[in-house]
Amino acid sequence: MDKINEVQVLLSKKAELNARLSLLPYDGTPEIKTISGKDYLYVRKRVLNKVTSTYVDIYNEHLYNTLLRNNEEGKKLRREIRRIDKDLAALGYKEGTLLPNVILARDYARVNRNLIIYDQAILEGVGTTFPDTEAILEQGIIKNAKAEDVQKILNLKRAWEFILDDNVLLTKTDFHLIAYIAKIVNEGFYTSGGEVRIVPVKIGGSSYNPPIPLESQVKEDIRSLLSLPLNNIDIAIELCLYVMKTQIFKDGNKRTAVIACNHYLVSKGIGFLAIAHDQVPNFKEMLINYYEDKNIDVIKDFLKTCLHRVENNTEI
Repeated sequence: MDKINEVQVLLSKKAELNARLSLLPYDGTPEIKTISGKDYLYVRKRVLNKVTSTYVDIYNEHLYNTLLRNNEEGKKLRREIRRIDKDLAALGYKEGTLLPNVILARDYARVNRNLIIYDQAILEGVGTTFPDTEAILEQGIIKNAKAEDVQKILNLKRAWEFILDDNVLLTKTDFHLIAYIAKIVNEGFYTSGGEVRIVPVKIGGSSYNPPIPLESQVKEDIRSLLSLPLNNIDIAIELCLYVMKTQIFKDGNKRTAVIACNHYLVSKGIGFLAIAHDQVPNFKEMLINYYEDKNIDVIKDFLKTCLHRVENNTEI
């Protein structure tokens, strides 16, 4: 592996660690305070040389042990991040600065994150309402929701936080990054979620049977696709459809495709692509036709209507 690829792998890992760190609830050292004869749980954390103490809940042993585990996990993640920073420095890497248009695109996607993830969850057949999806994104769990649905939504959150990390936006969209996205969206379902599949898969409702992909060919296809003499929007759409049709991974290909497409769009300062939940049936029908080489341009034109550009500066 040459130096450039090694730096990219380290940056991807660092972004993933930062995403995991940001998902830890009540990050800090747990402490028990006794007030008027009752015990309460707080977490203590140093921020900018100032120690803060945040109230969590009335003391109970289970919650206290959970906070202890979270604190240990946070320490472990920070140690790994520091180690990666040292490795990056040894390779001569210096953090870059995002261009203003990329910052706008990143912030635009972050502002609309909850609705983007809700739309994407509907595309995957998740049955939660938008308020329930928001609750899962903010609280990590909700009563009466399927565990599988909660896992998918949280994985989408982690994947979006990963691609919107500044360091990751400074890296190119390539096979390695796409595979890492697949690993995130498949976490909790498949241990090999980011590996190129070696088993046949079938597409529901379609006569199309995607061949088993070869990793070397997939890498070359993606390199060639990203070098096409097209504008950035057309390249992003071609990439999205390629990942879906090739079915590179055992599962999660639509999720991976849309998120990888968005990494490319945001990193170019364009905006983001989101297939609205009420357009999902229409999109799925177009996708089946695309798989079977019918009406190929129709789905590409449709996806262009799903693009939300920074220059328009309107929320979806």
